[in-house]
Amino acid sequence: MLDVSNAKSQMRKGMLDYCILLLLKRQAAYASDIIQQLKEAELLVVEGTLYPLLTRLKKDGLLAYEWQESTQGPPRKYYRLTDTGLQFLKELDLAWTEISTTISLLKGT
Repeated sequence: MLDVSNAKSQMRKGMLDYCILLLLKRQAAYASDIIQQLKEAELLVVEGTLYPLLTRLKKDGLLAYEWQESTQGPPRKYYRLTDTGLQFLKELDLAWTEISTTISLLKGT
């Protein structure tokens, strides 16, 4: 019997970049805030997954960060979309619409 959890995991990995960019389009955010917002959307992500992803997105030029003073300890790194990241997100929006339409057609809904 095939285990659907692997397929679900692969789908989540594919969507995670998109979800993070969607969150950061609203406002710059601290990594813990990103994790909390994803959790609220029922997409569970741990720090060990998020930090390498944020580093990769920054290296790809989609994100930038700035340090901000915190009232609760050391300064925090706040991530935001770059202009390149915003353009990439627009392209992902189009791709998501196409995929969603295809799935709906195949499901007959």
